[in-house]
Amino acid sequence: MSPRSHSSLREGLILGALVATGIWVWIALVDAIVGEPFRTFAVLGGVARFTTLHYVLCLTYGVVAVSVVHAAQREASLIVGAAFAFFLLEFGFVMASAILSQTGLGGSPGPGSWEATSSEPFSPLLILWRRHPTGPGVPRCAAEGEE
Repeated sequence: MSPRSHSSLREGLILGALVATGIWVWIALVDAIVGEPFRTFAVLGGVARFTTLHYVLCLTYGVVAVSVVHAAQREASLIVGAAFAFFLLEFGFVMASAILSQTGLGGSPGPGSWEATSSEPFSPLLILWRRHPTGPGVPRCAAEGEE
């Protein structure tokens, strides 16, 4: 049985869409629960603008993340630099959210934005780990899939 080929573009778009949808739904749900539907979206530029930018960034993020995982399966040392860059990117998102919520520029985003931003790194890692069971950074054995 031949192993299924991996397409960085296809897998990255799927990953990005799943992450973007999860975060979008989480923020909308929390805003609705606290009685201020779509408040976060309004503060961050409006529903249409936020959704468009959010999906574009998440789809790009997904393609890059999957490409790095595929490259790390060929060259394991790449994952160290990628993990550091990933950490810095996520830290930057969390800090930007915290700073913008304190500046008073149009008000503070709703309560769901902080939780979504701080928990966002875990969903792509879980999806990538599931799709690539040897895990990111662990090269596949040349004999894998052969009997």
